[in-house]
Amino acid sequence: MFKDFSAGISAYRKALQLIPALGLWGYIFVPALISMLLAVGIIWGAISVADDLGSWLISLYPLEWGKNAVQKAANIFSGLLVIAIGLMLFKNLVIALSSPIMSPLSEKVEKALTGSPGRVSTSFSGVISDLIRGIRISIRLIIKELFFTILLLLLGVVVPFLSPFIAAAIFIVQCYYGGAGNIDFALERHFRVRESVQFVRRHRALAIGNGVAYILLLFSGIGFLVALPLGVIAATIETVKRINQ
Repeated sequence: MFKDFSAGISAYRKALQLIPALGLWGYIFVPALISMLLAVGIIWGAISVADDLGSWLISLYPLEWGKNAVQKAANIFSGLLVIAIGLMLFKNLVIALSSPIMSPLSEKVEKALTGSPGRVSTSFSGVISDLIRGIRISIRLIIKELFFTILLLLLGVVVPFLSPFIAAAIFIVQCYYGGAGNIDFALERHFRVRESVQFVRRHRALAIGNGVAYILLLFSGIGFLVALPLGVIAATIETVKRINQ
């Protein structure tokens, strides 16, 4: 398990080496532009919503007794909620808008590593089938990520002193589903939806490792601009190894 986790992170170093070696710079620019525009919009929205959400939650508490504790819990909850939802929106919107570029990127990396790009759809029906599959996977990941994140946030409201552990748990959830999304760009050429889900479950530590580096890049000053293509290349490197094994 630790080996998969470590491989998920260390693959980013290999990804950085492959970009100049394979001339992948063209795949970096568009996701970087999309990431920058989305980040500005989401940060602006988060700042305007966070204070209002905290005030609204406090207003729901009718008693004076314990109001200070409720206010602290409400502020923590609203802050975590805005960060978690904002991060989820950012991750999934960047993936959705960049997927027409990320799929060929993953394909090119796999071809360079193995000599074969896997199954690539060229017919119209095949492209539509792949599109539907990608939408199914994306919706599934978003729903599950949202479910577990809200569950953890509610637990943080009920038991406020667990907030640091709740924040760590939310981070792991974000990492897992972020890594799973990156991995699926390679899986889509090999497996159907059910088989892809089973693959990610067998390699949870790989998904989390990939996601840790991915999420940390998203939170860094400028790394968020290249987080998605780097995450997809790193995920493809390790996913292709395991498929071939």
